[in-house]
Amino acid sequence: MNYIQLEKLGEGTYATVYKGRSRATNEIVALKEIHLDPEEGTPSTAIREISLMKELNHPNILHLYDVIHTENKLVLVFEYCDQDLKRYMDTHGVRGALDPATVRSFMYQLLRGTAYCHDNRVLHRDLKPQNLLINRKGELKIGDFGLARAYGVPVNTYSNEVVTLWYRAPDVLMGSRNYDAAIDIWSCGCIMAEMITGMPLFRGRDNPDQLLAIMKIIGTPEDRVIKKMAQETPDIQFKSYPRFPKVPWPNILPGASAQACDLIDRLLQFDPTSRPHALDALFHPYFTDPTAHHPNSSSVPQPVPVGVMPAPVFHVLPNGQSVYMPQPSNAPGTRAAAPQPYQYAAMNDPSMARHPAYPEQGHHAAFGGQPMHHAPQYAQVPTYGYGQHVHPQSHLQQAQPQQQQQPQHPVYPVAGYPQYPGR
Repeated sequence: MNYIQLEKLGEGTYATVYKGRSRATNEIVALKEIHLDPEEGTPSTAIREISLMKELNHPNILHLYDVIHTENKLVLVFEYCDQDLKRYMDTHGVRGALDPATVRSFMYQLLRGTAYCHDNRVLHRDLKPQNLLINRKGELKIGDFGLARAYGVPVNTYSNEVVTLWYRAPDVLMGSRNYDAAIDIWSCGCIMAEMITGMPLFRGRDNPDQLLAIMKIIGTPEDRVIKKMAQETPDIQFKSYPRFPKVPWPNILPGASAQACDLIDRLLQFDPTSRPHALDALFHPYFTDPTAHHPNSSSVPQPVPVGVMPAPVFHVLPNGQSVYMPQPSNAPGTRAAAPQPYQYAAMNDPSMARHPAYPEQGHHAAFGGQPMHHAPQYAQVPTYGYGQHVHPQSHLQQAQPQQQQQPQHPVYPVAGYPQYPGR
């Protein structure tokens, strides 16, 4: 093997992970050795992980360098990251809670990586702090695609035994097998709340108890919501639960800014069709308004002008690490945001058909990723602003060739952010 095992990092049911070094380049890597069963062969989780991660190429997704397959061994070679988000919170946080600027940076990167996955029609299905890796530069990488799978049209029936319990969406807890990208959005909301408080938000013992824990915080859904979900997903089963009122987010997340509470509220909607797309969430004021991480300060910079999304800069954390942060001003180095109101809706995608879609989704450069091997289609729809949804039938419209020709833009050489010409 062209790699040397240095030390054991961890072991799970299906694999053992080692820190390693390349014999050719001396680069430090992570070696994931899959446990092979002589009778069962290669686990389906490994096949999924390899097939998907070979295609995904993005700064916020763990990079798969190589696959070594012999008669007795299967080893996946990944880029090396120092720790996962859970360990980072334990070592750098105050009782696990991270400072507002760090939460903002990690959430921005998590949503960027998630948006890229969804744009490529990949559901991760197991987003949690243990599957988010942090390197020494403060870059967040989404890893462990063992439960991930591709989705599209026609809609398939998926397993509801996905996502670690505490990060599992209520529609999945209720038995849905016809879910979409919204299940990952729910997990993102749970992760954001956990970074703010240092503790998992919903801590159930099993599916019914987890559903109860969710309703004790976000409230018992109205009958019309349950009826709507049941009509859209016949697999859903909902028992009678007590009527819990919704707890105000400032009570759950003391000290969090109003924008942070609002974003979490949007991500953690009981009805999956009410959750925003990851792409839409990136334009939430929590990321564009410089006051978002100064909840109790009156002497803060003015909000970013409408239509301008700050360019990324490095923010130095208290521990000396640098992380990507939007620049809170319309100064040199800022870039124009994606055209707002939005102009297009992705076609043939049940998840994205109902959300504002970024005009650049076809080539994936919008979030630093590389093109995939598919031809995206777009449908012209009425313009919408943040938080508004396109007509649910927009994905049935016929795209015109001239609407599919999207301009390419240069990308920042380090962060992989797109740079838009000034207006």
